[in-house]
Amino acid sequence: VGTLHKSLVKAENLDLSDQCREVSGLTPEGLGKAEPLDRVLQQFSQLVSSDLKVLGRSSYTLCSDGQLLIRQVLHPETSKKNFLLSDCFYSFYDLRKEFHTCYPSSAAVKDQTIKTMAEYLGLGTDETEEDFGVWQVKTMVAIIVSMLSESCNHVFTEPETVKYKYETGPCLLWRAFCLFFLCSSKSEIVDSETVIRARGLPWQSSDQDIARFFKGLNIAKGGVALCLNAQGRRNGEALVRFVNSEQRDLALDRHKHHMGSRYIEVYKATGEEFLKIAGGTSNEVAQFLSKENQVIIRMRGLPFTATQEDVLGFLGPECPVTGGKEGLLFVKYPDGRPTGDAFVLFACEEYAQNALKKHKEILGKRYIELFRSTAAEVQQVLNRYMSTPLIPTLPTPIIPVIPPPYTIATGSIRDCVRLRGLPYTAGIDDILEFMGDSTADIKPHGVHMVLNQQGRPSGDAFIQMKSADKAFMVAQKCHKKMMKDRYVEVFQCSGEEMNFVLMGGTLNRSGLSPPPCKLPCLSPPAYAAFQTAAVIPAEAALYQPQALLPTTRTPQASAAAPPTVTYYPAQAAQLYMNYTAYYPSPPVSPTTVGYIAAPPGAVAAAATATHTPILPQPGALVRMQGLPYNTGMKEILSFFQGYQ
Repeated sequence: VGTLHKSLVKAENLDLSDQCREVSGLTPEGLGKAEPLDRVLQQFSQLVSSDLKVLGRSSYTLCSDGQLLIRQVLHPETSKKNFLLSDCFYSFYDLRKEFHTCYPSSAAVKDQTIKTMAEYLGLGTDETEEDFGVWQVKTMVAIIVSMLSESCNHVFTEPETVKYKYETGPCLLWRAFCLFFLCSSKSEIVDSETVIRARGLPWQSSDQDIARFFKGLNIAKGGVALCLNAQGRRNGEALVRFVNSEQRDLALDRHKHHMGSRYIEVYKATGEEFLKIAGGTSNEVAQFLSKENQVIIRMRGLPFTATQEDVLGFLGPECPVTGGKEGLLFVKYPDGRPTGDAFVLFACEEYAQNALKKHKEILGKRYIELFRSTAAEVQQVLNRYMSTPLIPTLPTPIIPVIPPPYTIATGSIRDCVRLRGLPYTAGIDDILEFMGDSTADIKPHGVHMVLNQQGRPSGDAFIQMKSADKAFMVAQKCHKKMMKDRYVEVFQCSGEEMNFVLMGGTLNRSGLSPPPCKLPCLSPPAYAAFQTAAVIPAEAALYQPQALLPTTRTPQASAAAPPTVTYYPAQAAQLYMNYTAYYPSPPVSPTTVGYIAAPPGAVAAAATATHTPILPQPGALVRMQGLPYNTGMKEILSFFQGYQ
């Protein structure tokens, strides 16, 4: 019905693999002379329009061999290069799906190819065509003509669509949950086959940035939920819900694609996880988010005395708030005390950008932080503060356990090595495999993983070797060696340097930065979305400290200096510690010693033994509120100086 056109698109990288050269016949020289993508697409549009004009037609719809070319190539590439595709690329027919609809007895859609479709119809394919791509297009035309013939009379009626933009707003299924929660569970509301978890996002990325990363795929309305850490700040992760499982599977193929200079990890997630982040139960939140297509801005650091008039005055006439006071939502504790956070609605992007220009301007005596936000973040923050009890119930006393005398070198002898750039999924076994034959030269309990503030692996680890020579040899042998898909840097260091990092300090080119507090602290095994009080079994207080230790490791207390007491939860219950310093690992290899449980025969002996448990006396506990966020143990001890 028209003339055949072919255009090469200039590639950013002209290094072609041998397989690519063999299959396509392309050469770096030919691609180097090609036109850029935007110009080729413009030529394409002009050529098709001129062909249609000859036929007396004006409109057309694309038909592609599967969905990858349009969804996974053209849309992401044009988004990355900051130009818009014409409308014809937002609606197209998938020939494989149409073929299966026309011929139900043919192969499954995922197994279809141009060649198998042609063979099913008994059409010949001329694969000797030297011009790459030409025989495929000619064969597609023959397949379509056969489907349109009187014998089949197939009608192309339901094209595939690509959403023009991401629709913000509350999760629609969350509203359904609010109505039908008495007869449905959360896990039944959101299909787990439609949800992914994106990890490694820049902390300042918004829901629109994430939607742009998945450009070409259809995200459900309100389907981007940014995750917050224990302090209520974004932790670089997001849960994204797509309209169906097919779109989710295409999203998983973007694992380790780049957003700016960072690669993003994409994994499967569950509907229950999404609902925990994006769901909510507050009528106030539902009413606030009921206005469609609004841009949400989060304000943080407001004075506790700030009123709606103060906030509206701070924003000014150049960024009017949707609905005036109705477009403001102050975040409060259950007793009505303000938290210093608020969310604001704006009718358009221009007003929101004007508001963001006021980032760190002064209101009263405080500077105010402004960030782009999402409906899911509004619900998370409100849920977090509204679920905080006015007077938290104190947990059952924790069991004091005297740790065995693990020896961590503290001198200047460089008998340790530091591993930097480890994959976040790497464990002790991976490190031992990475070390190879040198594992025989590691001191007992000499592998120390460093965790970040969220209790997750930071990518660093320290290893104590038996001598400085062994440490030097390992650093020379393993430096920039690959572990999984990353190279790992290995440096020789001293025990003193290792201790500084494990206890919360930093080690960089300018030297050592001491930790906020040199008291040892224990890294939690995991973090929930928001911290909850630790729950320790009441009977745990009956156990002798000795009963909780392995029989092969006997505590050796010094009479001159009693050992530091650390706390382990019984029966592997989670213990969340509100340390703002860098979380160190316990001085022990995680694969050899974890949370210590009582031996079966020790419980009865401990219950009958005479001992004095170290427990707080009634009335001896105080609660402190209003601490600066950077407060450490040292500051608290100094505050109570002079008291026992």
